[in-house]
Amino acid sequence: MNLSQIKTELASRDEKLDVLFRLVGDVAFEPGGRPFESLVLAVIGQQLSTKAAETISRRVRDLCGGGEITPDAILSLEFSRLRKAGVSAAKIACLLDLAGKVKEGRIAFETFEAMDNRQIIDILTRVKGIGKWTAEMFLIFSLGRPNVLSLGDFGLKRAVKWLYQMEDRADGKYLEQHAEKWDPYQSVVSLHLWKAIDLGFVDSGKSPEELLHMNP
Repeated sequence: MNLSQIKTELASRDEKLDVLFRLVGDVAFEPGGRPFESLVLAVIGQQLSTKAAETISRRVRDLCGGGEITPDAILSLEFSRLRKAGVSAAKIACLLDLAGKVKEGRIAFETFEAMDNRQIIDILTRVKGIGKWTAEMFLIFSLGRPNVLSLGDFGLKRAVKWLYQMEDRADGKYLEQHAEKWDPYQSVVSLHLWKAIDLGFVDSGKSPEELLHMNP
C-alpha cells in the first residue's frame, strides 16, 4: 500500500486526519541511510537546534575523513578532538559505547529486519545515552517502520492537542487515546503532525478547520 492509499484509509477512519492531510499536503519521507551513521547523527543532535546539530555533525564527519562515519572512525578519535568539535562529554561517551557495541557485534544492524520495534528499542537503549525517543526516531527515519508513535515526543503532544482541540490534561496523555485508531500507520500520522508544526499551524491560535477554510 502506498502513502496515498494509507492516508485515504486513515482519513476514512478519522475525519480529523482527513482535515490534517488536506491542510499539510504531502510529506517527504525517504527513510534509509547508513544505520550506524544515522544513530551517530541522532545522538549529536539531541537537545540541539537544527543549525547547531548540522554544524557539529559536519565537524565530526570532517574528523572522520569527510566520508562515511564508521565505528572504527569514531573509536579512533581522541576525546579532545570531539570536544573541540562541539560534542559534549556525555555524547562522546554514548558514541564510543555505541561504536564499541557495533564493533563487538553486540549490535548487528543486519539482524534488525527480522526484529519487531520493541526488540530494536531494547537493544539500542542498552547504549548509554540512547533513550527510547532516539530509538523511535531511528525506527522511523532510518528503518522506515510504518507503525511507530513516540508517546514522549513533546511536539506530537502539542500537535495532537491542536488537531483534536483538546483540553489540558494533568497527565499529559494526549496521544494514547488515538494510538489504536492510527494503527498500523502511526508513523504516517506522526510525520504529518510534525509538518503541521513546521508550517506554523499548531501555534497559529486557529483550529485545523479554520486554517483549512483559509487555505482551501
